[in-house]
Amino acid sequence: MLTDIRHPDRWREGLEKIAWARRFMPVLGALRSELSLEGARVGLVLVLEPKTANLALALRDAGAEVTVTCPGRETMDDVAAALVHEGVAVLARSDSGRDQDDELARRMLDAGLDVLVDDGSRVIRLAHAEDRLGGLRGAAEETTSGLRPLREMTLRVPVMAVNDARSKYLFDNVHGTGQSCVMAALDLSGLDLEGATVAVAGYGHVGQGVSRYAAALGARVIVSETDPLAALRAHHDGHEVRRLADACPEADLVFSATGVRHTITREHLRALRPGAFVAVAGGVLDEVEPGVEGAYRLLADGECVNCAAAEGNPIEIMDLSLSLQALAVGHLLTHDLPPGLHLLPDHLDERVARLKLDALGLELDQ
Repeated sequence: MLTDIRHPDRWREGLEKIAWARRFMPVLGALRSELSLEGARVGLVLVLEPKTANLALALRDAGAEVTVTCPGRETMDDVAAALVHEGVAVLARSDSGRDQDDELARRMLDAGLDVLVDDGSRVIRLAHAEDRLGGLRGAAEETTSGLRPLREMTLRVPVMAVNDARSKYLFDNVHGTGQSCVMAALDLSGLDLEGATVAVAGYGHVGQGVSRYAAALGARVIVSETDPLAALRAHHDGHEVRRLADACPEADLVFSATGVRHTITREHLRALRPGAFVAVAGGVLDEVEPGVEGAYRLLADGECVNCAAAEGNPIEIMDLSLSLQALAVGHLLTHDLPPGLHLLPDHLDERVARLKLDALGLELDQ
């Protein structure tokens, strides 16, 4: 079995965490018996922790041969060991750097896949750039920042835009990422947001969530945008709207929530007051311009703060997103789609929402 992990002896700890997370994932649990993936080779490129491990095991239980890889900064070694113990191939080590991360991804691609499930489209783009698609029948991408470069590419395989499913962006992006990024930044910084000023660059779904949770904890929120409609929405949601260069001198904490490289530039960083914190909620490489000296403090080395320095989004939220990924895998394997981006069909999107409502004991009118 294709495997490269750091601590194979820690599998018992990992299994306990995976089992605990499963208790709060009723949607994925309900879909386990519906999936039929016999013999399919599925590669997962996701933050490697207990929630995503449950997706790997659900796909395995449906008959797929599953391989998981993940950047080192986002890998829990005990969970990796648990998956290997359960018969899932894992190429992920917490001590790997960016070059080794890419090499592990190449090993997964070269082994041959039918479907690739990505987070940030790093490996989808790598496969295209280095002609490593092989017999890949399709891929799925679950993030806003990951879809952005794919929209500009000439794709040679079909890619399911899982991020654009309503059961994903209405909950994962707003509530999951918004809550977890704010809480991770507070854990790292020790800030008390009551009376503090938080600047948020970007008011898409993630920026909306970050702003909402920061304001709920007592912060004064200033939103910066390039899109006039997003800026107007921030205003109507009760936030101040100003240019980022004007917001930075007053900010105790700055979030980049755009998924765009160099959103926070050296000019912004040099305008910050001494001791101000900077965090990334968008998640692309160098969203904060690197190598800029100053008295600010960059959280999680400028990587997506909830994944690189915490445990990602809440389990109940990720249950929805990971269930959509599972359904996307099944859809790709049973439909002959042309190359390009594709929306997940509405009936699959609504299936996830209905399963969640059932689990909550909530009823709809007929």
